[in-house]
Amino acid sequence: MPMDGAEIAARVTAAYPDAKVVMVDLAGDGDHWAARVTSAAFRGRSRVQQHKMVYAAIGDQMGGDLHALALQTFVPE
Repeated sequence: MPMDGAEIAARVTAAYPDAKVVMVDLAGDGDHWAARVTSAAFRGRSRVQQHKMVYAAIGDQMGGDLHALALQTFVPE
């Protein structure tokens, strides 16, 4: 069963309570998502480290119930 956007956002905000998460279903199939995640936890970390943090928050669903995630990460101003 595909992972929905609300579940992805909930996992990210559980790991990073200050995170602002915007989800977009790219294909309308619940398998291909775009996420825009903004969190102070990303400050001082490389883009690759930031993405790894988000993937860790999503957990083992990445590549399983969640087929594809186009990810953008930002640090709040």
